[in-house]
Amino acid sequence: MSYVIKAVLSNPRHPECGQITIPFPIPADQYDQTIEMLQAMDLGYSVNRDCTVDEVDSHYRVLGALNGTLVNVDQLDYLAKRLDSFCVGEDAQFQAMAHKMELADIKDFINLTFCCQQATVITNFSDLESIGRGHFLNLNGGSARTEELENLDGAETALLLIDSGGETVTPYGVVYSNGIVLEELYNGHQFPAYLYDNPLMVLEITPNRGLAEGKNPEYLYLPASEHQIERTLLRVHVDTASDARLRFDFNELPEKVADALDLEQLSGDDLPSFNRLCQAIEPLTDADIEKLNAAVLMTETSGILSVCRLAENLDQFSFVPGVQTPEEYGKYMIQQSGHFEYDKNLEGFYDYRRYGEQRIREDGGQFNECGYVAYQGAIPLEELMRDNPEEPCQQGPQMGGLSC
Repeated sequence: MSYVIKAVLSNPRHPECGQITIPFPIPADQYDQTIEMLQAMDLGYSVNRDCTVDEVDSHYRVLGALNGTLVNVDQLDYLAKRLDSFCVGEDAQFQAMAHKMELADIKDFINLTFCCQQATVITNFSDLESIGRGHFLNLNGGSARTEELENLDGAETALLLIDSGGETVTPYGVVYSNGIVLEELYNGHQFPAYLYDNPLMVLEITPNRGLAEGKNPEYLYLPASEHQIERTLLRVHVDTASDARLRFDFNELPEKVADALDLEQLSGDDLPSFNRLCQAIEPLTDADIEKLNAAVLMTETSGILSVCRLAENLDQFSFVPGVQTPEEYGKYMIQQSGHFEYDKNLEGFYDYRRYGEQRIREDGGQFNECGYVAYQGAIPLEELMRDNPEEPCQQGPQMGGLSC
């Protein structure tokens, strides 16, 4: 199954618009397209529960209780992401507790994903030792010291649990709630922070004027699509990025990129630039990331857009990781670069240092802690790093007989 939830949705105000079937979680590269399809049916607005759930297809059969209810498409997406991260056993805990608590509202389902792990669900009574150990871990947040587990009598713990009463028989197993309280981590409007797709940056978003009573921050995961940014801002009642206050919450930016940027002094106006930077960095390979670190050190840049231009134009830089001297660089060029047919029988005749120095003079490159890096683009480096550099003038004959 390539989805966690597949929902058939319709517009309760305009049933003549028909139905739309959406798999959740929505793939990142399909998010904007999905929102636009919903908007064509006058659905999919950022803050309202405007979609009627007509049908749910999911491994989590308990979600059938959502049929006939109103939801927001981002609520379904967030719930699916939470459920997609569940480990073995958590699905039974979630479904059994949802059944026991007779949940039918998507807000409650989302909040249950944060606490269902405290419950104990028994689906097979034949292994009391395993039941007891699992119950002990559930009571202790899923972890325990090795010494505690070694001294634990799992069978006795299981029998004490079974004899205690308080069980509820559900289609998903016999569940003991262990005192679970359904706390309102999700208030129905702003989603709690949750890492799902390994974002490069997570920004906490609040209005410049401050949060209203009962409201929470929102979290934006970069890179993000246009609709994702817009809808995240609207959930904290911010219409434009300039009206938002940003706080850095998490980043996986390349080390030298993060060092070059002032991540503690962010404004809403920086949001488009940071998103563009993350879009440029996301597809880079590990080797590209190392080259980008070297290019940032070489240029000594500190502007978001300048770093972005470097990331977008890495193919105009040459980079040899790890080398620190002209001799090491010359040796790499002769032995490993592929530009020469190296003959180990002539090893004593190669002057690596002299050749390395010659290449450095020609390239105009430099060594830094990452290795050797040189810019080899057609336009001046300073112009490349501007946001809208002029296109380089073509060489050779031009119209009217002019040339650059």
